[in-house]
Order: sequence, then structure tokens, then C-alpha cells
Amino acid sequence: MAQHKSAKKRIVRNEKRRVINHARLSRIRTFVKKVESAIAAGDKDSATQALKMAQPELHRGVSKGVLVKNTAARKISRLSKNIKRLSA
Repeated sequence: MAQHKSAKKRIVRNEKRRVINHARLSRIRTFVKKVESAIAAGDKDSATQALKMAQPELHRGVSKGVLVKNTAARKISRLSKNIKRLSA
């Protein structure tokens, strides 16, 4: 257990950040799952709408430090590629 006052503060702060980051990541995953389920259902219109909702969430995750920039770009790219396949 931490002994110094600053170390105790750090433990409290880290726990708060962990909870916030977990909530952000969970929210991002939910938006991505909505896109994936629309793709699986074969509904291009709803998949496109879901992707438009998911993109800002992914970018927000990058700006908040929850996701790496390339990870978000890769996810968006793969989702849009799969949506494009629906029309073909």
C-alpha cells in the first residue's frame, strides 16, 4: 500500500481514469458492434448510418488516448470496406 500522500493521490486518480477510459472504450465497442451487426444482416443503409455514428466515436477515442490512431483508422477502413461489399 502507498505510504506517501502523493502516491495515495495517484492511486485515486488512476482509478478514476481507469473507470472513465473503460466507459469510453465500451462505448466505442458498442458503436462498432452496431455497424458489424448491420453488415451481418445485409442492410447497407443502416450499416452506413451506423458507421457515420461510429466514426466520431473512434476519433474521439484517439483524441482521448484510449485508442491508437492507426487502430481507429484500421477499424474504420475495414468496416467501410465491408459495407462497400454489400452493394457488390
